[in-house]
Amino acid sequence: MTFTNEAWTAPGSLLDLFLQSFRLGVRTVPLLKHLIVVAVDAKAYERCQLVHQLCYYFRVDGVDYAAEQSYMQKDYLDMIWLRNRFQARILELGYSFVVTDVDIIWLRNPLLHIPIGADMAMSCDFFGGDNPYDLNKLANGGFVYAKASTRMVEFYGSWYESRKGYPGAHEQYVFDQVKHELSARHGVRVQFVDTAYLSGFCDLHKDFYRVCTVHANCLVGLKSKLQRLTEVFDEWKQFREKAALLGSNTTALTD
Repeated sequence: MTFTNEAWTAPGSLLDLFLQSFRLGVRTVPLLKHLIVVAVDAKAYERCQLVHQLCYYFRVDGVDYAAEQSYMQKDYLDMIWLRNRFQARILELGYSFVVTDVDIIWLRNPLLHIPIGADMAMSCDFFGGDNPYDLNKLANGGFVYAKASTRMVEFYGSWYESRKGYPGAHEQYVFDQVKHELSARHGVRVQFVDTAYLSGFCDLHKDFYRVCTVHANCLVGLKSKLQRLTEVFDEWKQFREKAALLGSNTTALTD
């Protein structure tokens, strides 16, 4: 699932690029049948219904999230923590999920790099080393896999409650402060996925035989995100075209 508002859902904006990447990616088209776009305002919901089959209107009374939200401002933080609560509710209903930011392009299926035994897998800004279970990495909530279980529900509940100790902080920052304690307390095994697979502009990898997603992290503003992601996506399309002419198998995933 992904979350979006009117600004990010407008024609030619991030939602269009996001969906197009699934249609042109390797082994990603079938995932569209399972992708739920969660709209946080009426215009985003209306636009979603024109371009995608599975749309959900997440109504928030008394708040207008239609405009582009300025990073770290009050409405932005409120929206981020509401998204956290929404994810927790899905776990409470017994469903595992993958949540992906809409400013991510999907070039290959990254789920092939998440072990069955992981309770939670996340992207990170910088990977470093070769241990995916090293909790000292900086988490990035742009991509999160969570397996439904009682311990994951409790983990999310404690994560949300921990925000009280860090007023004015977003969920990633709070997660990084409490991940050691909460993973130990609830017995949750957290894995970070290598940026060679879940890439982003903090630590950009463009080995198109390996990279699965590219996130417009470390970029501020809708215009900048859209421009840089479009550039990478154009490179990806050129790679696919050249590989096809040479007869290369671009569907292969290397280690």
